[in-house]
Amino acid sequence: MRIADYLTEQDIAFESLLLPPAFTAQKRAKYLSVPGSQVAKCVLLRTRGGLMLAVLPATHQVDEAALAAALHGPVRLATEEEMASVFHDCEWGVVPPLGRLYGLPSLLDEAIDPDAFLIFEGQTHVEAIRLRCRDFERLEKPRRLRFARRPEGPARD
Repeated sequence: MRIADYLTEQDIAFESLLLPPAFTAQKRAKYLSVPGSQVAKCVLLRTRGGLMLAVLPATHQVDEAALAAALHGPVRLATEEEMASVFHDCEWGVVPPLGRLYGLPSLLDEAIDPDAFLIFEGQTHVEAIRLRCRDFERLEKPRRLRFARRPEGPARD
């Protein structure tokens, strides 16, 4: 199912955005001329309980140790093959944040303001979706945790 169709079906207000091919959330932010903190990075994780999606600001990275402690078990990034098997209707490497659409539980980092707008990857590297975080939470019912951290080195936004 197309993400736009799914959001429309679920009565979620959103905007579709077209952009040059963007293979990272930071590139998506650059092409759309928005701060990286407004773009959501979506990461597929393998946990003791199975696969799950993590949604965090593009300016951050998953703190696997913090997440493992919160989830009471080991956590690792999913392999490319695991991503391709779950997101079979998406371009290679695309990880949309809509876990329910793919039968997966979702995590949302506490750093993301519920009133903020989120921009995330659609089903290709040339499309993005913009919606309010509060609407995303109403749809996905993600578990909110603090699991993202800024990478070491020069500050970026």
